[in-house]
Amino acid sequence: MEQLNKEFTNVNSANQALHSPSADQVRCIAVTGGKGGVGKTNISVNLATNLSRLNKRVVLLDADLGLANVDVVLGLNPEKNLSHVIENQCELEEVLLDGPEGIKIVPASSGVKRMANLNNLEQSGLISAFNSISDQLDIMIIDTAAGINESVINFSRAAGEVIVVVCDEPASIADAYALIKVLSRDYAVNKVHVICNQVESKAHGEVLLSQMMKVINKYLDVSVNYLGSIPEDSYLRKAVKRQVTVSSAYPRSRSAEAFREIAKRLMNSKFAGQSTGSLEFFVEKLVGYNTH
Repeated sequence: MEQLNKEFTNVNSANQALHSPSADQVRCIAVTGGKGGVGKTNISVNLATNLSRLNKRVVLLDADLGLANVDVVLGLNPEKNLSHVIENQCELEEVLLDGPEGIKIVPASSGVKRMANLNNLEQSGLISAFNSISDQLDIMIIDTAAGINESVINFSRAAGEVIVVVCDEPASIADAYALIKVLSRDYAVNKVHVICNQVESKAHGEVLLSQMMKVINKYLDVSVNYLGSIPEDSYLRKAVKRQVTVSSAYPRSRSAEAFREIAKRLMNSKFAGQSTGSLEFFVEKLVGYNTH
């Protein structure tokens, strides 16, 4: 396995050097957090739209299978969702929604308890369906559930890149650290991006990051790439109420500018390691986790 990982790393490094996107190159990025209420879904949506503005084909997957809310955040009314794909009632292409700024959205199934407890065969079938759209995207943003349940862990470790969202609350910091610890200790995920949300200023975000880093550096062998911070912003709250992205509705706001900066840093980051690869590789990893 170690040799295989080295081979994939070498291949992906070569691909990144070429700077020529193809159907075989997809960045799968999981956006997660140790607890709910840190703004994870809002960040996923605004990050996806800003990446699309950078001429990337983006699919946003709502992977909170038990409490879906990407469609709610954007005021969409899907007729079909992932549950229909799992039940073989339709193809994945029939589920895709048109989102803002040209992104595509795969809605999950809100309120259906069974969706949070898929069996191995169902999870495998669900993720395998994404092979059918592999030639339609450059980046897949995966909005996971909060916490460290099996679904969150599996999506995060399969994605290749993980963005951990944290805000200035003791529970958020503690739970974000716990998530990073589990991914690092048990699954060898030793690189993560971090975004600090709901901060007063950039300096506040840096202080929050330093608090996390003191503990991470002391107890974990994990590299952290700080993507930046999202400020407390009344315009962001207005956008949420209107069910639109702040980047579209209030492009000159502080939060919209922060999202633009973070998207550019993410695209320019060489921190990802083996994040760029085939979507099939992502699928194979996730299916493998679910069948062991």
